[in-house]
Amino acid sequence: MSVQPSPDHAAGAAVKAADRAHVFHSWSAQGLIDPLAIAGAEGSYFWDYDGNRYLDFSCQLVNTNIGHQHPKVVAAIQEQAAKLCTIAPGFAVDVRSEAARLVAERTPGDLDKIFFTNGGAEAVENAVRMARLHTGRAKVLSAYRSYHGATAAAINLTGDPRRWPSDTASAGVVHFWAPFRYRSPFHADSEQQECERALRHLEDTIAFEGPQTIAAIILETIPGTAGIMVPPPGYLAGVREICDRYGIVFILDEVMAGFGRTGHWFAADHFGVTPDLLTFAKGVNSGYVPLGGVAISAEIAATFDQRPYPGGLTYSGHPLACASAVATINAMAEEGIVENAAAIGENVIGPALREIAERHPSVGEVRGLGVFWALDLVKDKETREPLVPYNAGGADNQPMADFAAACKRGGLWPFVNMNRTHVVPPCTVTEAEAKEGLAILDEALNAADAHTS
Repeated sequence: MSVQPSPDHAAGAAVKAADRAHVFHSWSAQGLIDPLAIAGAEGSYFWDYDGNRYLDFSCQLVNTNIGHQHPKVVAAIQEQAAKLCTIAPGFAVDVRSEAARLVAERTPGDLDKIFFTNGGAEAVENAVRMARLHTGRAKVLSAYRSYHGATAAAINLTGDPRRWPSDTASAGVVHFWAPFRYRSPFHADSEQQECERALRHLEDTIAFEGPQTIAAIILETIPGTAGIMVPPPGYLAGVREICDRYGIVFILDEVMAGFGRTGHWFAADHFGVTPDLLTFAKGVNSGYVPLGGVAISAEIAATFDQRPYPGGLTYSGHPLACASAVATINAMAEEGIVENAAAIGENVIGPALREIAERHPSVGEVRGLGVFWALDLVKDKETREPLVPYNAGGADNQPMADFAAACKRGGLWPFVNMNRTHVVPPCTVTEAEAKEGLAILDEALNAADAHTS
């Protein structure tokens, strides 16, 4: 890794001042935030203008799967900019076609047509629109403990508190409980029982809502921000069977779990399940240029052979974004990055987190795959009471704030949500980097332990 620039406090202050004067930040009370001014990044690290370097265990928003500033992707963007910066989506362009081919080559089953969007939320919006038009039905079922994006339909599909301020309660969305044995709503005492009861609950929900009114069921293959809850064996196959029985479109949201994050190209590969529609973004090009999309089955694509699809985006399949996707996918294949994610998860992160859980009273459960892990932090391991209340803020969230601050003091940038910390480094993370981060995490958990019973 090249040496980061020397501290430049004046430059950092200028960046911060300009931000505070003009930038309106997402998910924030504008007067209460203090954004860190970033000077640069490379690989698994980024640094500020004061010379503090952080190992990025958040992967920004779990999207820089190939790390920061991958030279092959940077070069591809530069080369494409010199050739053709932009063109309307109605034209055929080599780099757009190649990006679509490379994605389709890796998606499960017959998901061979790709509709490009600018990101994950727009991918979900369009997948839902396709399902409704294909079926002629209005309702969509989605799970509590989920996140699908912040646009109109996507935020209504979301199953966490970010939905509440924008929830119209009339968008044709019905929420249900997906399996999560550690905090089971089904009072299950085994993974098999959790699976069976969750599927029965879903069938009951469908029966009472009217199967003939339901266009689609959308699930994150492995829920991300909501807690990285790996579904029990048989659950996704069971949902697939239910969808087939009632003529319901099955949508898998792989925006966060896709492109190597779980140690496979797509998380669906772990479960041998093919959805009718699959949404993606984030890792498709590690966020270097905004890009997302929907992978579409042959049957749903055929719906729009003679009937116009009523949706589009000015920047659908933007050449710079597609060039970065082509370079990213090729680099992942050539450099064994997906395999690296699987090996690091199985041999380094998983075993280390399980050892950490034994030492720390604040760690209730460890769960995950690849470079996609969560620690469920608790006040008491026996009762499983979360370390902070659901959707805690202010003083109620102090235990998690203390933990996050301890991570940052140690040089680790954590991903923290509610009572959890997620271990989500780049898929390119080395064994040495993973061990460095895990050691800092281990130490920082002492701050969480201080709040246990």
